Amino acid sequence: MRVSDSAAGASTLKNGPMDDKANLLNQLRIDRSAGSAPPAPRPWWLWPAVGGAVAVVVVGAWLLLRPGGVPVHAAVAAATTGGAAGRGSLLDASGYVVARREATVSSKITGKVSDVLIEEGQHVQADEVIARLDDSNARASLAQAKANLAAAAAAYANIQPIHKRNVELAAKGWVSATALDQSKANYDAAATGLNVARATLAVSQRSLDDTVVRAPFAGVVTVKAAQPGEIVSPISAGGGFTRTGIGTIVDMDSLEVEVDVSENFISRVHSGQPAIIKLNAYPDWQIPAEVITVIPTADRAKATVKVRVAFKEKDARVVPEMGARVSFLSDAAMAGQGDGQGTTTPGVVIPSEAVQGKGDTGIVYVIRGDKVERRAVRLGASTGEGQTILAGLAAGDRVAVGDLTHLADGTKVHVE
Repeated sequence: MRVSDSAAGASTLKNGPMDDKANLLNQLRIDRSAGSAPPAPRPWWLWPAVGGAVAVVVVGAWLLLRPGGVPVHAAVAAATTGGAAGRGSLLDASGYVVARREATVSSKITGKVSDVLIEEGQHVQADEVIARLDDSNARASLAQAKANLAAAAAAYANIQPIHKRNVELAAKGWVSATALDQSKANYDAAATGLNVARATLAVSQRSLDDTVVRAPFAGVVTVKAAQPGEIVSPISAGGGFTRTGIGTIVDMDSLEVEVDVSENFISRVHSGQPAIIKLNAYPDWQIPAEVITVIPTADRAKATVKVRVAFKEKDARVVPEMGARVSFLSDAAMAGQGDGQGTTTPGVVIPSEAVQGKGDTGIVYVIRGDKVERRAVRLGASTGEGQTILAGLAAGDRVAVGDLTHLADGTKVHVE
């Protein structure tokens, strides 16, 4: 060892500084022969294991953090401060404005129209002339009837004194019974002819009068159906070019509203019941009304009963066939409204999906914390805004909305 060291030292002394630098560079050089082998691959089962662990963590976190109970939506009961619902509306129904007195006026005879004296929107009075037919034939018949009457009257005037004289002579025995009978027969025939002529004249005069068409009552013309030159026939079926009428007249004082009420709620309506009418054309206009009658028959196809409702105030804006909505009010609400204190029947509105049942009563589930309370309520009108609750709920109460079949009194819920 010492010989080697001395030899290395001797070599160092012999080669000098250049050899030292070469040795240092050789020491810094990396030997790649030992690290050239590729790294060992990771186990194939590592990634599925990691994914499963993450899934377990996520599911566990969801189970720990999820709210408990049946998922429901919540709605807040809103107070009905105005309108028909606020005055104790028991039921709402849709219908149309109709006229109890409406007539399509026609002539009594078939004839050609010569004059039409009406236009749509025109006000007419009872017995006012609205049209005339061609009366040339009727006037000719009338003239003939007058002539026949004159002839019959002359014949009667001639036979009357002759028969009177024959009666006197027969009393004295100067005229035979046969001659007297013949005189009486002639006299009776003349009297009968005179009566027939008078009746014929009356018929002819009536036929002439029938060529004039008059308004049957005071009202407003809504339809003008005929024009001069057209043929009008009251017995026509409307085919071809024949008209069946001159026009339509409506008595505006007879306007009312007819609505169809479901059989399930007809028990809430009775004659004389106060109501509010809202026209579709004027949705903000509340017209006082009153139930005239409930027509005692049902429509089996629609399961409805027709109800007639009268306007308490007349207005020119109300016209036939307008769409209308009627709110039937409670008698107590109207009584409170008229006592000068302004008291009204309380009520709230909630979504229809929050109510179970139909008719006069129903069930709602009031949310109290994380549980629900089953509560019976009195139902009012069902409108586009929701279901009116007349009793059992207060404004601000939160109710469950959705599938209520999974709920019961005390069921734990969470609001979504």
